[in-house]
Formats: sequence, structure tokens, C-alpha cells
Amino acid sequence: MDLQASVFKTETEGPALQDVVPLCELAKGFEEAGEFELAKETLRPFWRGLPHRPITEGLDQRAQGEVLLRIGTLTGWIGSAKQIPGAQETAKDLISESASVFAALGMLEKEAEARVDLAICYWREGALDEARITLRHVLHTLAQPQSEQRLRALLNGAIVEKDALRDYESLRIYREAAPDFELSSNHALKGKFHNSYATVLKSLGLSENREEYIDSALVEFAAASFHFEQAGHHRFQARVENNVGFLLASIGRFLDAQEHLDHARRLFFNLGDHGAVAYADDSRAQAFLLEGRPEDAERAARGAVKALQDGGEQMMLAEALTTHGTALARLNQIQLAKSTLDRAVEIAQNAGNPDRGGIAALTAIEEMGVHLSLGILQEYYSTAEALLSNSQNRNIKSRLGECARRVLRVELEAKGGVGNNAPAAMPPGFSLDAEVLRYEGSLIRKALEDSGGSVTRAARLLGVTHQGLAFILNGRHNDLLSIRTPVKKRKRSIIRNH
Repeated sequence: MDLQASVFKTETEGPALQDVVPLCELAKGFEEAGEFELAKETLRPFWRGLPHRPITEGLDQRAQGEVLLRIGTLTGWIGSAKQIPGAQETAKDLISESASVFAALGMLEKEAEARVDLAICYWREGALDEARITLRHVLHTLAQPQSEQRLRALLNGAIVEKDALRDYESLRIYREAAPDFELSSNHALKGKFHNSYATVLKSLGLSENREEYIDSALVEFAAASFHFEQAGHHRFQARVENNVGFLLASIGRFLDAQEHLDHARRLFFNLGDHGAVAYADDSRAQAFLLEGRPEDAERAARGAVKALQDGGEQMMLAEALTTHGTALARLNQIQLAKSTLDRAVEIAQNAGNPDRGGIAALTAIEEMGVHLSLGILQEYYSTAEALLSNSQNRNIKSRLGECARRVLRVELEAKGGVGNNAPAAMPPGFSLDAEVLRYEGSLIRKALEDSGGSVTRAARLLGVTHQGLAFILNGRHNDLLSIRTPVKKRKRSIIRNH
């Protein structure tokens, strides 16, 4: 703390300029290790804490940029840990201001660092498009493969794609970036890479029943734990514990899973990280649901929602609400479950994270379908299909297809085709699933014929998206592909190239 002491000695005259940059680097080291209170104490000459603005009077431009960046990123982390309302907005303002300072000074690497931290704030809020655009800007600016900020941009870009349910795009980024991360000497950064890479492998392994992906995920989690231990980053070690616990629950090893999940929650609690405790509670609730323990799941999920209520991390809140809604539905508290899932859809959409909203809408159909009217089911399905049109997750696509069949089945029953109004004696070999499939096919055939084979116009007639209808045609109705007009090769977008 010699640097800090030297600054304190000059507090009456203003901070010693030559000490500002190394003092900020010291605070950055504490921040990266998850020691947020130590980082805050280190920056005390310039900051009285939230909601106060940093003190930058008397500093030159470079020093101002450093102070604004460090306090901005720390505001984001503390706001997340303590779920402080408005903290992410404040963090974005300070970090953006620092990026402008570094841009004016021509310090590309420092400007890139600020923009990566800005993207992380967007990601916390669930604004994935803004995060994606910001990170792409960094990657276009920095060409040096071993640039630490370029590696951070790649890592966070892959995380964004994973949260947007574009698992294969995320996997591609991780695989291409792996050799560059292997050469890095930054243990904290390498730990984050292996942990995030493992989550994508876990997701693909579970959704596609790929055992080799599950095995690879466990290897990556072990590598992440090693690097976090080397870096002394206990907060992220706890995240690895949480991720391993959920993976074990997903493959039916519930006792081992709860041990890891409980350990992760204790670590987060001891660190005073309320946001991470909520994250752990949501994972525990999902594990309880997998185990068939809805009462325990409802209790854990309720705690997660309460902790995330006002903290500004809308993506996590939407996920926790979806978990809570599922638990409530399984406890037959239908009205409360519906309002909870509706809120999850709304929050995710408002945050700019449509996929989370789509999952909540799908969950409503799956968990409450027998209790809902045809009109409400159709509305949920239309919402889910529109919001999940870009998902690359096969499990999500499969769930979407099953929900479409469920809605069609209810529609048939309402029209007297099956169910209570059906003929008393069914013909030999009658199959409800086959009848639903036939009915769906006849609707699609008529729409294609009426639209001259145009999938876009047919989709509009059916009230679905182009991507949704194309998915259905290529999946369970490929016998109708001959009716559609040939797919035209799209011209390259001038805007995208620019």
C-alpha cells in the first residue's frame, strides 16, 4: 500500500500525478481477483463510493482516463455483487467517458479495454446486441493476436453468443481462439476462457446427448479451476463449482450436484456477493426441478428473484423468473405461475434479450398447457417462435416443434376433430399425433399454394416467421418442399461489408 500512502500525503494539494496510473493498476489487480472492497479502498483518494462521481480535478488527461475506467468497471462489479439499482448505467457513463479520453490520446489498447468493460455492462443488463456491436468494434480495431484486450473481446463475444442461444457460433469462437489463449500468461483470463468454453460444451452435450461434449466440459471446468486457483480468484472458483454442480444435476448425479451447488453458494455468501448468491440459488432451483422437488425449487427460485428484483441485471432476473414460474406451475399455482412467466417474457424483451423471453413463453406452454385456452396458447407460441427464430440450440428447436404440435392438438379438439367431440369409434390404426401432423401439413400446403410457393408469404398467412416455417418444412414436412419456390441466393449486404 506504499502507493496509496504516497497519494494520501498529497491530498491537500491533489494526488501526486506520477502515482495515479500505478495506483489504478493496483486497484485493477484487486478487482480481477474479485477483491472489490480492497479495490475500492485503493481508489479512496479519488472516490467516495456509489453514488458519488470520481474526483478528477487536477489530473492530466491520461490520469483522468485511468481513474474513470477503474471506478467505472468497479462500479459495474460492485453494482452486480450488491444488486444496486442504476449501478450499470452509472458504470456505462464513466467507462464511456474514459474511452473518449483514451481515443483522444490515441491510446488504442486502453480505449479497447474500456469498450470491453462497457460491453460487459451491456451484457449484465441483457442488451446483447449492444454488447455484440461494441465487442466487434474492438476486434476490428486490434489486429495483434496476443493483445490482451483482443482476447477479452473474443471471450466476451463468445459469452454473448452463448447467451443468445447461438451455441455453435460460440463454440466456433472458442475453438478458433484457444491457441491464442494457450499462449497467454494471464491465469485469471485463461480461467475465464476455460470456464466459459465448458459452459458451451455442457449446453451442447445436454441438448444433443453428446457424451464427448460432457466429458470435454468437465475437463475444461477442471482447467478453469486450476487457473483461478493460480490467480487467487476465489469468486470465479465459486462460479466453476456452481457450473459443475448444475452439470452433474443434469446427468442425474443429484447428491454430488447439491454438494457442489451448496459449496458455491457458501463461497458467494462469504464474499458478500448477493448477485452471485442469487445466481447460485437459481442453479439450485433448476437442479431441484430436475430431481422432482418443486417445493425446494420454488423456495430457492423465490430467493433468487427477490435478490435480483432491483439490481438492473435483467437477463439473470428473466432466467430466475422462468425457473420460479416453472416451480409454481408444478405446484399447481397456475395464476401465479402465468403472471411470473409473463413478467419474464416482458423483462427479457425490454432488456433486448429476446431468446430469454422466448424460453419463458415456451415454458408457459409446456408447464401450463392443459390449463390455458387455445387463444392464450397460440399467443405464447407466436411469441416463442418469433423470439427464438435465431436460436442454434437443437433442444430449443425441438421444444418449439413439440409446442407447435401441442397447440395444433388443442386447436383440433376445439374444432371437433378429436377429443370429446370426436366420433365415438375411431377408425383402426388411428393416431392422434399422425392426425395433428396431417392437419398441420394441410394448412401449410394450402398456405404455400395460395402464396404461389413463397415461404415468406405463406409464413405471413400462417402467422409465423419465415425461419419458423422453413424449420417446419425442412423437419417434419419435407414432402412439401417441392411446392415452395426455389431458394434464391441472397446478395451480399453492402451495409454488412461496410
